[in-house]
Amino acid sequence: APALLWMHGGGMVLGTAAADISSIYKRYAPHLDMAMAFVDYRLAPEHPFPAAMDDCAAALEWLADQPEIDPSRIAVGGASAGGGLAAGLALRARDELEVEPVLQLLIYPMIDDRTAERDDLDDLPVKLWNQTCNRFGWASYLADIADDDVHPHAAPSRAEHLSGLPPAWIGIGTLDLFHDEDVEYARRLMAAGVPVELHVYPGAFHGSNGFVPWAELSKRWVADEHAALARGLSLPNW
Repeated sequence: APALLWMHGGGMVLGTAAADISSIYKRYAPHLDMAMAFVDYRLAPEHPFPAAMDDCAAALEWLADQPEIDPSRIAVGGASAGGGLAAGLALRARDELEVEPVLQLLIYPMIDDRTAERDDLDDLPVKLWNQTCNRFGWASYLADIADDDVHPHAAPSRAEHLSGLPPAWIGIGTLDLFHDEDVEYARRLMAAGVPVELHVYPGAFHGSNGFVPWAELSKRWVADEHAALARGLSLPNW
């Protein structure tokens, strides 16, 4: 079977795989004939980079080695910090691993630690994840790593070379703290020749598709995710 490897959100400091299993399974399983695996990666600040990325890489290699899984049809995905881990995992797979994901599903991904340095975002009226949270999350994850030494597997926007990565689907709302970094990452992927679908949802805030799933915008967002996964995994009947 094709498969999705999912990384949960939580700013690198919160969350568990178990907390995502029910909601994500219900979100995808009725619509997509694929297997799903969830990574319970180690959290900062107790376990700074590269602990979480090491766990995600180990999970990807384990998943590809399962006899019931088609290793040529594995997508990596996640939301928020999980989306950042999925983007970083795509880079690590290209650079170091033998497994090649066919899609990176990046839902409002947390991918650029330099956003936390922007004072102009301090008073932005965003919901759920603001600059105070963002600074704590990145400081916890990167610990004592100097600014010049931040690895692109930790903060994918730091990567100088983006060619050779799997196709990406990026979904972001206009009222999300990560809007600018996600749109810029999509632009750079496109410039590097990576197939990209960028969906910018007007009025959507961080996590809105999960918090208000009954909203028409949220329904359209999730339907767009379904379509991207179906195409990326070459699922029948799509």
